[in-house]
Amino acid sequence: MRLSNNAKITLEKRYLMKDALGKTLETPEQMLTRVAANIARVDSQYYGKSEEETKQIEKRFFEVMDRLEFIPNSPTLMNAGRELQQLSACFVLPIEDSMESIFETLKHMALVQKTGGGTGFAFDRLRPAGDFVQSTNGVASGPISFLKIYDSGTEAVKQGGARRGANMGTLRCDHPDIIEFVTCKETDQDITNFNISVTASDSFMRKATGNNPDPEYDLVNPRTAKTHVDPETGDLKRMNARELFQLILEKAWKNGDPGLIFIDRMNEFNPTPHIGEYETTNPCGEQVLLPYEACCLGSINLGLMVCPQGQVDWQKLRKVIHTAVHFEDNVIDASQYAIPQIEKMHLGNRKIGVGVMGWHDVLVKLGIPYDSEEALELAEKLMKFISKEATNKSVELALERGVFPNFEGSIYDTGKEEDRVRNATRTTIAPTGTISIIAGASSGIEPYFSIAFLRKNVLGGIDLPEVNPLFIEIAERKGFYSKELVERIAERGSVQNDSQVPEEVQRLFKTALEIDYTWHVRHQAAFQKYTDNAVSKTINMPLGASLKEVEEAFILSWKSGCKGITVYRDGSRSSQVLNIGKIGKNGLLKPSSRPPKLSGETTRKDTPMGNLFVTLNKHDGKPFELFAQIGKAGSDIVAFTEAIARLVSLALRCGISIEEIINQLEGIGGGRPVGFGPNRILSVPDAIGKALRELTQLHYNGTVKRELCPECGSGTLVQVESCAKCESCGYSEC
Repeated sequence: MRLSNNAKITLEKRYLMKDALGKTLETPEQMLTRVAANIARVDSQYYGKSEEETKQIEKRFFEVMDRLEFIPNSPTLMNAGRELQQLSACFVLPIEDSMESIFETLKHMALVQKTGGGTGFAFDRLRPAGDFVQSTNGVASGPISFLKIYDSGTEAVKQGGARRGANMGTLRCDHPDIIEFVTCKETDQDITNFNISVTASDSFMRKATGNNPDPEYDLVNPRTAKTHVDPETGDLKRMNARELFQLILEKAWKNGDPGLIFIDRMNEFNPTPHIGEYETTNPCGEQVLLPYEACCLGSINLGLMVCPQGQVDWQKLRKVIHTAVHFEDNVIDASQYAIPQIEKMHLGNRKIGVGVMGWHDVLVKLGIPYDSEEALELAEKLMKFISKEATNKSVELALERGVFPNFEGSIYDTGKEEDRVRNATRTTIAPTGTISIIAGASSGIEPYFSIAFLRKNVLGGIDLPEVNPLFIEIAERKGFYSKELVERIAERGSVQNDSQVPEEVQRLFKTALEIDYTWHVRHQAAFQKYTDNAVSKTINMPLGASLKEVEEAFILSWKSGCKGITVYRDGSRSSQVLNIGKIGKNGLLKPSSRPPKLSGETTRKDTPMGNLFVTLNKHDGKPFELFAQIGKAGSDIVAFTEAIARLVSLALRCGISIEEIINQLEGIGGGRPVGFGPNRILSVPDAIGKALRELTQLHYNGTVKRELCPECGSGTLVQVESCAKCESCGYSEC
């Protein structure tokens, strides 16, 4: 394997077998041999292939991974040929409106997540808060309360020994508790292990956008399937679609949650409507699944599908697609399942999701800017080819092995031979957070987030710049390479407006935040057009993006045929408060005197060292002093927590900007982090910084301060495809 340093680090930390003491027991090549042999064995075990034929299949599987042309999802690499043998990444678990179902599903979630799977939940069926519960003559606590319980359950389950579990939580736009759902992640105290999305119907979107004369609609109680009656007033509950849509936009602008799932669009392409309807997706939104359904994924490295002459190598791509479909169909049979319901559904529909990574790489190699019509045309052409060839291979497998068991009554049950497929779905554009690092490819269909970064403290403390290898190759070929250029780019992360870089090269290497959001949406729509499932894509926006731009992105995604949307405004937080202090006679800062009485607010943070309670007192409406308490009295952790609080109080009373204090504290790493996504807590100082930002409702102003990587402590995490990735050491939360 031709592996980068990042890839080697990632494989060693997350994928290679280790003994009880943490000693690595296999090389990357041995890992691939383990995976290829395990998956190929299905051909002889279930489908009558000879030992010699199976060995040839194993060789093909090994080679396509060894050449980094195709990489399966992480659970397959981690678990194939080992005790767990759970090989799928995506699951959806149903929640019925009963205490038994709620906690049975919670148990199922734990069983799935401990093997490396991500889970999605629709909370639609749960009766709203305050509704009548006949069995107890009491009132229901509502879906948000159980969402928080699931979040806590995830926190307690370490996923696959490598990462904490990730979840998707969704609620229909006509559920009576929809307002509470949309606002449930306003602070970072709760629900840190969930992405959330509103399930939006086409009817809702029509009422919410444009000049619809009747923007109101009924809120439906799932217990009665009728318009909800307010338990206090007895009035029928209705919602203004425009007002709810604006609230969704405001919260998405603020911190990226919630997204939208266009449920009618998803069900329009449901291949087995006779089995059930779609309700929700996996954590990153790209895999729509029926209740108890699973899907195994894998991605083709498009950057390696280019001829030396500078054209797409369609023949090579066809071979890789066919091998990938064969591989993923075998994964279904090779996998062990956490519960029998999942096994029944996955074997019944045999869904696979072959996707892509390295999209920006292939554009650069072909000399096509990401933000161009030519790029969109190629996206459609490539994905149409991948879809067609994946279907052709699935038809070929069906001739050998039979169609998927739930075929009769499906959309493919037409009587035509070309529709007799082995797999109910074949294609998905997934987040490739970690496997793209292994492959040395750009993530999924995302543009580059940065052209360079500085690798800290290597070779005995030296900082080494690492620049995109394709950029280096072009710079050397075109004669504008220099050591100074590399160092300059490593510092800036961008090549834009650099006089040493030709304009046509600058165009090729625009980064995610340098590309207008409309191109992000249009790329998602172009790939969605020929993708069976859905497309994982973060619509990245700069910090200064307006609420109107977020609204336009949401509407454009719906109108252009996307199945969902997630927007992330870089470094988004909430308003700035400054505190002016006094100057003493000697010209030095002098702390203001403390009034006899102050009032403030307290917030709780979960940290790697336990629960932290932070109280911020204000004077004349401005931050004045801080108290922080953690753990048992007398411990060292209590002492340094109190010390931080005293120093912060002193700084505030001397007039130091609260923003400066926060910027010094946020991002400090410690032990193993707590939480998920933007709400992740790295240490006690980081928790105090985040608490201060929350309590002061402070906007980032100017340079965005990014979260430090918990693995290397020097790289920063960037949000790509609803995931956090470190470009310095290869750490990823995907």
